[in-house]
Amino acid sequence: MILNSTYSNKDHKHILNDLVGKPFSFIQSIKLKGVGSKRMVIQDVSPNLKSYMNKVSDINYANIELRTKGILIYINKGLQNFTWAIPFYQLVIFKSNGSSIHAQGRFIHFKNNRTLKENKKFFDKVLDAKIKYDMDNDFQALWI
Repeated sequence: MILNSTYSNKDHKHILNDLVGKPFSFIQSIKLKGVGSKRMVIQDVSPNLKSYMNKVSDINYANIELRTKGILIYINKGLQNFTWAIPFYQLVIFKSNGSSIHAQGRFIHFKNNRTLKENKKFFDKVLDAKIKYDMDNDFQALWI
């Protein structure tokens, strides 16, 4: 789900809280040593995300926020901001010549540069949170 988050909207806040969980409190974010990534350069996106990118040859940026049940990807397009909400059960991360995040039939590929390398610990934190979420919410059938 992608929402226009240029201006704050209470309905969007409730939708995001239901989909990916509430934001971490200040104390929790200090214990986790941060819940947000640094700004990363977008190299490529899926065709259904092209409309959220700059049309001119401007650099596209995004950053990621960790939530209790998923992540939020904030995409900047000129003066507009868009938020892509991805629950953990839909999240897939690939590491090949950069990093790419896949979910909901879309993908976003981040350029392999210095800022991506600085975010390595953050991606490890996201993967750990996804594994913990998957372990806590195991809905597989029991074999008797």
